[in-house]
Amino acid sequence: MRFLTDGYKSLQLDIVGFLAILGESSVLVQSQVAALSYFFLLPRLVPAPQALIRTSRPERLEPSTGIVVGAYSGGIRHYVNHLAHLLHNGNSLPAYSVRCEKVTKTKEGSSDVRARPFGPITWLSILGCMMSLALFAIAIAQDDGFALVAILALSFLSTLVGIGNRWVLKLSERKANRPVPPSDVVINYPNGAFLIIKCDEYTARELYWHPEQCDYMVNPTIYRILSLGGTLILMFGVICLGNATLDLQLGFAASYIILNAAYWVVAALPPQWNWDLSYYHVRRIHYEGGEENKFFTQALWKAIAITQSAHWVKIGLIAPSSKAWGAWIEEAEEMAKSGHGGWDEKEDVVREFPDWDFDAALTRHLYPDEASRSV
Repeated sequence: MRFLTDGYKSLQLDIVGFLAILGESSVLVQSQVAALSYFFLLPRLVPAPQALIRTSRPERLEPSTGIVVGAYSGGIRHYVNHLAHLLHNGNSLPAYSVRCEKVTKTKEGSSDVRARPFGPITWLSILGCMMSLALFAIAIAQDDGFALVAILALSFLSTLVGIGNRWVLKLSERKANRPVPPSDVVINYPNGAFLIIKCDEYTARELYWHPEQCDYMVNPTIYRILSLGGTLILMFGVICLGNATLDLQLGFAASYIILNAAYWVVAALPPQWNWDLSYYHVRRIHYEGGEENKFFTQALWKAIAITQSAHWVKIGLIAPSSKAWGAWIEEAEEMAKSGHGGWDEKEDVVREFPDWDFDAALTRHLYPDEASRSV
């Protein structure tokens, strides 16, 4: 109640420096894509800047869970590359669904994947810079030396950290011209969904087979020196912040509360909003019967029928490795090749599936004795 009677000057904000180091998780979520943008180098206020001061930097983008199998090439990866997951929006696939998509490049030449020029992370940088300028002007007007030093230290800390974390995306390029098998890819997600992708070898190598590499602007030794300097500047800035006048401490508190809320909101947005993936064009292929299925066996049969191959099922250990399942998979492949279904290369459509009772066939292989008695 003392605040109501004595006014706001009775407030004790000695711990306002803690607000400057809160919000680490929301900063880390978008730190890697943010470092692709030149706006990341702007002098600005950043919540929890210590999250960006690490002893080592990620060498690649974080992959997602899933099994990537070459439908005909025999390749396999037990993870889904970060960009491939974003491009296909793998989280949107319902359980046991089977989706077909074709990926092509919108232009020739080396890969051109970058941060979205004016995506949400860009506006976070601009917001932090504007708050730094506003507090800088107020500190000069109030003749608050400690606040002025705190603003300069905490703002240019972001530039120092930005230089250490600045990187460009490096995707693998295929240089050999020898003939290769068809490059179609099948992704099996943990929820039983399948994503069948039609693409050429160059696109497959960039998106699915080789991990994205982070090519940093400075080498590891310089980065560690910058990190040490950033740590000292952060501590010095927080000390100066704690000795600023009450008016400036209130300004810092409001700024960091707003920034933490803004970073949390951006972290909750779809990550695709922060990436410019227009270099790749994704076309969804619809087919008769629809993508959704009730159970795994139905989804697996559709995926085999579309690819007209079960080789990838065995390589990826997609189905149980029992004798009964093996016989069912072989029969499914025979049925898929016997009809006129599958992906039509010329017209780029998925034809009607063969009429086959996949569920009865699996029951027959699992319980041969009961099947023989019912005949």
